Amino acid sequence: MGANPLLGVLFHWIGGLASASFYVPYKGVKRWSWEIYWLTGGVFSWLLAPWFFAAIQTEDLLGVLSRTPTPTLLWPVLFGLLWGFGGLGYGLVMRYLGLSLGMAVVLGLCTVFGTLIPPIFQGDFQEKLLDTPSGNIILLGLVMTLAGIVVVAMAGARKDAALSPEQKSAAVAEFNFRKGIVVAVFAGIMSACFAFGLAAGEPIKPLSAAAGTGPLWTGLPVLCLVMFGGLVTNALWCAFLILRNRSAGEWRGGGKGAGAPLLRNYLLCAIAGTAWYFQFFFYTMGESQMGRFGFSSWTLHMASIIIFGTLWGFAFREWKDAHPRVRAMVWGGVALLVLATVVIGYGNLLGA
Repeated sequence: MGANPLLGVLFHWIGGLASASFYVPYKGVKRWSWEIYWLTGGVFSWLLAPWFFAAIQTEDLLGVLSRTPTPTLLWPVLFGLLWGFGGLGYGLVMRYLGLSLGMAVVLGLCTVFGTLIPPIFQGDFQEKLLDTPSGNIILLGLVMTLAGIVVVAMAGARKDAALSPEQKSAAVAEFNFRKGIVVAVFAGIMSACFAFGLAAGEPIKPLSAAAGTGPLWTGLPVLCLVMFGGLVTNALWCAFLILRNRSAGEWRGGGKGAGAPLLRNYLLCAIAGTAWYFQFFFYTMGESQMGRFGFSSWTLHMASIIIFGTLWGFAFREWKDAHPRVRAMVWGGVALLVLATVVIGYGNLLGA
C-alpha cells in the first residue's frame, strides 16, 4: 500500500475531531472532582484503549516489543512522562479558558515545537524542508497554520476584553484569563513531547511490519509506550490530589460525590477517554500515508484539533456575546487552518 497524503489528511481530520470532542462528555459528569473524572477517563486513554487496539490490529505485539532494543523502549516512555505534564495542563486550560481559546494557545506552541524539532534533531531539516519544492510547500502550510492559530487566539483575546465578568462565567464557569494563559504556555510546550516520543519509537514500526502488521497500524505499539508514560505522570498527580482532597470516596458515591449518577459518570468518562485515544489512533493512520514528510502530520493534527475545537466553542455558545466582527475573525482563522491542511497535503502529494 503506497502513500496517499490526501487520505492521510482525512485521517488527521478525524483524529482532530476526536481530540476536540474528548472533553465534551466530561461536561456531563456530575458531583465528581476533577481528579476523579480525569483519572477515570485517563485509564481508558492511556492504558486500556492503546493496548486493546494494538492487540487486535497488530501482529505479535508482545513479541515485537520484546525484540525492541531497551533504549528504543525507554525513550518513548520518557517523552510520554513529559507529555503527561502537558496533558495535565491541557485539562486545566479547558477549565480556565474554554475550548476554543484554550486550544488555540496550547496547540499553537505545540505545533511549532512538535513539527520542527524532530527534523532538526534528525539533521534533515534543510534536506526535507528547504531544498525541495514539496518541502517549501509544507513549510508554507506550517506558516499558514500558525497564522490561523494567531487569528483565532487574537479573536479570543478580543472577546475576553469585551465581556463582563458575569458573561465570562456564563460561557466558562471557572474563567481566569491570566491563570489560563500561563498554564496554556506550559501545556503547549510539554505537549509537543508526544511528537518526540513518536519519533523516538520509529524503529519499532519496521519490526511490527516484519511481524505481518499492515502499514496503517505499525505505529500502534509505539502509542502503547508513549501513553504509558503519560499515565504515570497523570496518575501520580491525581493520586496526590485525591489524598489531599480526600476525594477517593466519590468513585463509590461517597463524600462530595453523594448522589452522583455513578453509571452515567463512568460511561461518560469511558467515552471521553476513548475519544482522547482515538486522536492518536487516527494520527498514526494519517502519518502512515504522508510518505517521507511524516513529521508534517503534527501540523495537520494540531490544525484539525483547532478547527473542530473552535466549532465546539460555538456549539457551547462561548462566542455568543462576542461582537460580530470578532466572530467573523474566528471564522477567518478557521478557514485559514482548513486551507493550510490542504496545502500541506498537496506538498506531501508532490513529494510522495
